[in-house]
Amino acid sequence: MFKNYLTIAWRNLKRNKIYSFINIAGLSIGLACAMLIILYVKDEVSFDKFHHNVNNIYRIVSKNKHNGQEYKSSNTGYLQGPRFAQNVPGIESFVRVQSGREDIQLGNDVKSQDVLYVDSVFFNVFTFPLLHGDAKTCLKDPSSIVISEDEAIKHFGTKDAVGKILMLKNDSAFTPHKVTAVAKRSPQNSSIRFDILLPFKVSDADAQNNDNWYSFFLNTFVVVNPNSNVAAIDSNMQKFYVADASKTFKAMIEKYGGGPDASMGTYYLQPYTDIHMNKELSAQNGMVHASNPTYSYILSGIALFVLLIACINFVNLTVARSVKRAKEIGIRKVVGGGRKQLIFQFLGESFLLCFIAFAFALLLVQLILPVFNDLANKALSVVYLFDTKLIAGYIVLFFLTSLLAGFYPALVLSGYNPVETLYSRFNIKGKSYLQKSLVVLQFALASFLIIATLTIYRQFNFLTHTNPGYDDSNIIEVHKDNIKRDEAVVFKNELLKNPNIIGVALKNGGQWMTGARTGTDSSIQFDYETVDESYIPMMNIPIIKGRNFSKDYPGDAANSVLVNESFVQKAGWKEPVGEIVNFFYNNNEIYHVVGVVKDYHNKSLYQKIGPQLFTMKKDNSYGLYDIKYKPGTETQTLNFIRKTFKQVYPLSPYDYVFKDEQRRNEYESEAKWKQIILFGAVLTIFISCIGLFGLSVLSAEKRTKEIGIRKVLGASVNVVVIILSKDFLKLVAIALVIAIPAAYMASDKWLQNYPYRITQSWWLFTGAAFLVILIALITVSFQAVRAAVANPVKSLRTE
Repeated sequence: MFKNYLTIAWRNLKRNKIYSFINIAGLSIGLACAMLIILYVKDEVSFDKFHHNVNNIYRIVSKNKHNGQEYKSSNTGYLQGPRFAQNVPGIESFVRVQSGREDIQLGNDVKSQDVLYVDSVFFNVFTFPLLHGDAKTCLKDPSSIVISEDEAIKHFGTKDAVGKILMLKNDSAFTPHKVTAVAKRSPQNSSIRFDILLPFKVSDADAQNNDNWYSFFLNTFVVVNPNSNVAAIDSNMQKFYVADASKTFKAMIEKYGGGPDASMGTYYLQPYTDIHMNKELSAQNGMVHASNPTYSYILSGIALFVLLIACINFVNLTVARSVKRAKEIGIRKVVGGGRKQLIFQFLGESFLLCFIAFAFALLLVQLILPVFNDLANKALSVVYLFDTKLIAGYIVLFFLTSLLAGFYPALVLSGYNPVETLYSRFNIKGKSYLQKSLVVLQFALASFLIIATLTIYRQFNFLTHTNPGYDDSNIIEVHKDNIKRDEAVVFKNELLKNPNIIGVALKNGGQWMTGARTGTDSSIQFDYETVDESYIPMMNIPIIKGRNFSKDYPGDAANSVLVNESFVQKAGWKEPVGEIVNFFYNNNEIYHVVGVVKDYHNKSLYQKIGPQLFTMKKDNSYGLYDIKYKPGTETQTLNFIRKTFKQVYPLSPYDYVFKDEQRRNEYESEAKWKQIILFGAVLTIFISCIGLFGLSVLSAEKRTKEIGIRKVLGASVNVVVIILSKDFLKLVAIALVIAIPAAYMASDKWLQNYPYRITQSWWLFTGAAFLVILIALITVSFQAVRAAVANPVKSLRTE
């Protein structure tokens, strides 16, 4: 019996090659999407779970309120780890992790590399296997260094590098560091990845200084007793913190100010496995691969949409072709076949087709995976598909898909009246509400994704093409820590000797923030920029009031500052030039505002422009050179800069970026997700069109005799096409009525994440509706024209 079912199913697949191909292709694409998303989500939820004791590892985090708004921070400092571990029951150990960079000597060259400074118990807390060395002692010596297997091969040509020496820069000289261990390459799904580990060093003075409760620059992780109550630990941490730091907090408030609502904040523990996909307390300060759970939801939604639409297609196409199998069903019933047997037969066909689709889906996944990895910034492998839990999931997915796609058609087909089918008086009765509803659902989903895609495209283009308020074209940014003023003069003058170099300006490296008073007791927090007199004009930042720094005013470095419009607004000044900025915590240093620059985006458009202050204070260090060159001279200019840099700074690593590229790279994630959403929208509309094609076939076969009569009575091909197409266009119109409001609300909610964003335009929704209707019309017209040009004699000869 089962063999007979398979034989008949296989014959039907071969006999109806086009429809079999459409069904298999649709299901294969849907299943491949589902498999890819399952791989992605599995990787996301498995992040950091390879650590043996991961359920007992937590990060110390804090929350505070200011002006009625809650702020959360994952940054801690020297004291939180050791103080809480010593005084809070349930905390067994701690490890601090701080990111940094070190200059490493490689022969005659110097390279700057990312490093992590960690406590000696690092390998006791985290499960990073060592290929060579002792995990318990490898970080105890202050001059020790632990490297990864890749780093060992790069420097020494072998993984067994224990005992080898690396030269690291310490101030102006290079000092030897002995390799005490070689670690296996960090797993891809790890929030902590490293090539070099160095011992974390804390002086006795810093360890005893209570002011360091309020110095935040690293991550602190703790291991708690598995039998402890985390809520109780949180409570005891806060009690100890208040008791130990309250006097220091009051002294800080008196010295620096803080406003009437200033509070000490609250410390608590964040589970280590919660870090990767937490938007508020994300992976940072030495941790990597911070993820946004929204992406997982979007991908899961796309996979569900595509798979659901593929199953809908199977239902529609199977029912559409059922007219051709009516006599077969009638004969089976006449010779004694029961409805149960027929249901099993059609379900068997569904399972066979799904099995073939599954095989093709696996092949598609293998082909598409490299592209998907690039778009999703992952390193997934097809091998991951054969995880025990995933295999069980795929088996469930296979059975669900087979039942979902085959159950309804099996019920419909097995219920045909044998008398009507054998006398050729059979026709599919009813208004096909279910099929039409499914098409509405398909095109509603497809329209939703198209509108979402267009919104994402417009927002991305807005982010990348909005004028930042300054000119970063043709600028090379060269990094150098702690630039001395006399060296800067030499290097700048040497560069300006090259006719291809238009200008050179200096600025601090990284992002500095501080606060100051503006003539009242209240203080303002702002971005603190140390620049020279060339920076503002070279970057073409407009000065709207006052003047720029100038060599004509020798006192500018000692007592003058520039501020931006947001600073003026925050300070409440009406005439800012001449106003005073008081750095009260630094011996009441007084600076006078000599100019106001127009607001510009000194950060990405993800962040709102805030107060900004510029100074030329001599005690502050510069960290980079901005070098503007003539267009078309990049290669020659870069060679000249590198050669000059090595002459002035022979022991420093040479590192540069193109400033405009650096700004564009800030939106790289949006660019990739834009492509993923576009791909999902194209797949959805493609598979939806297949479903619409199936329904148009069903309609044409139901109305074969009606079309014949109309043609005999003189109806033209155009009239017949319109009659057959209008019902489907009504379905698409209904889908658009559903999709457009939903897409508007979803897009508007997504856009709220951006302080600078596009406005929703009527033409976007109109354009999407026109596109969907056009695609649907082309799809339906193909079958409608075919039915309209058919010979009416063939459809009426049995009457």
